[in-house]
Amino acid sequence: MANAQLASFKIPVVDNEPMRAYAMESGDRKNLQAAVAKMESQLPFDIPCIIDGQEVRTGNTLPQVLPHDHKRNLANAHSATPELLAKAIESSVKAQKAWEDMPWADKAAIFLKAADLIAGKYRFELMAATMLGQGKNAWQAEIDAAAEMADFFRFGVKYVEELFQIQPPRNTPGTWNRTEYRPLEGFVLAVTPFNFTAIGGNLVFAPAIMGNVCIWKPSPAAVYANFLTHKIMLEAGLPPSVIQFTPGNPPEIVKQCIDHRDFAGLHFTGSTHIFKKLWKDIAQNLDIYKGYPRIVGETGGKNFHLYHPSADVKSGVMQAIRAGFEYQGQKCSALSRCYVPKSKWTEFERILKEEVKKITVGPPTEWQHFVGPVIGRPAFEKITGMITKGKEAGGEIITGGTWDDSKGFYVQPTVILTKDPKSVTMTEEIFGPVITVYVYDDAEEGAWEKTCQLIDTTTEYALTGAVFSADRTELIKASNYLRNSAGNFYLNDKCTGAVVGQQPFGGARASGTNDKSGSMSIFYRFASARSIKENFGSVEDFAYPSNSV
Repeated sequence: MANAQLASFKIPVVDNEPMRAYAMESGDRKNLQAAVAKMESQLPFDIPCIIDGQEVRTGNTLPQVLPHDHKRNLANAHSATPELLAKAIESSVKAQKAWEDMPWADKAAIFLKAADLIAGKYRFELMAATMLGQGKNAWQAEIDAAAEMADFFRFGVKYVEELFQIQPPRNTPGTWNRTEYRPLEGFVLAVTPFNFTAIGGNLVFAPAIMGNVCIWKPSPAAVYANFLTHKIMLEAGLPPSVIQFTPGNPPEIVKQCIDHRDFAGLHFTGSTHIFKKLWKDIAQNLDIYKGYPRIVGETGGKNFHLYHPSADVKSGVMQAIRAGFEYQGQKCSALSRCYVPKSKWTEFERILKEEVKKITVGPPTEWQHFVGPVIGRPAFEKITGMITKGKEAGGEIITGGTWDDSKGFYVQPTVILTKDPKSVTMTEEIFGPVITVYVYDDAEEGAWEKTCQLIDTTTEYALTGAVFSADRTELIKASNYLRNSAGNFYLNDKCTGAVVGQQPFGGARASGTNDKSGSMSIFYRFASARSIKENFGSVEDFAYPSNSV
């Protein structure tokens, strides 16, 4: 029996979660240090599958290695068996009707409470898990696991409230038109990445808040933080079958899900190669599905900074260092290629070398380090291999270019100077602390326009980019040339750091479907609208006046 709806509720006013500074001797730093120390004393954690809210251990475990100390594991996660996954899918599909029927205000309350738990009770525990398991320093963990995830939930609830209010603007006399936003028929598979705890939470939250049920396939390299996030959702009151937590072998779990008749959607963040493969696999299965599955994905980037001769050089260098080396360049939005005018290069290079020398690299548990470890051995080998390829292609290493995996997976912040704007490190995604610089001859006629065209045609990606100039005319010119080169475009600011509620995030071309997480747009993708027309009158004759003679 449906619940009575006795009012149209308004959610509380939402705002971005204030970010804490963790200054020396502050209470926040002491609390975070205590959470890290406690977690280190308890590892490795044993992570079960969570099926219908119950812990299930299969005995077949995958390790989550500490990237700063790879001989130790943060956690060991039990892999979902095919039988367990089948049960999870069946239970979630059965639970969908009750979840869909739950009043909107109650769904909203669950996730608003989850946001408060993230920002309060579990803040330091989530941050500690993100620091130890994913190699983030305190500030990177703060803006991710605490602030951004709380923002995703709070603003997401606000956006869905606003979406539900979008109704047909016209009603002919004697009729009432209205629209309802139904969930998809079946389950949504969320495949989440290692690099942002908040993205893990958001990829299941966005479908769930629309009334969908989800199978959550977490990254093995972020499984503990994702497990805590799921625990928080259950504590906030999420019905246990709405989101099923199923760690395990990615290809096997994903294949079983997309081969299922009730598969209704994919919410994905990861590599471009994998996303394209999944799209093709889903297309091959179209005849088995009830409808056309929704495919929502954000993948890679080859993000750029373009500097005009009028740009503030020192500020531009600082922005490049932050954009390229924060979290070891392991952000989808991280700076990878720089275009610097020849007339400013001597000054730019001098400041860049001076500032990069100040960067220390080390464990995230040591507060002074700006750069920590990369996530694991495959990433380490890819990044160092790309640096070697860059040198072999004629690139000059002007900073960094060294690495050490004796204890943790450390790569020194590296800047490569190239004379070939289409060299391997200018075109292929690296996902590590590596920036390649191309110096363009700004004395050449049309150099600014030609460099914009070069940026636009060099790679298949179009995620983020930034232009630095004190000349408004040149900013406008670059913005027009680069309109399709980045889904998130910055003027005199670095190409990383999109904030929920301020800069909706996503890119096009090979970078994804550009559905803009952190905005209303993403929620449309997990809804199937129904238009309803109600007639208050009666029809006495089938004929129209035009039929009269």
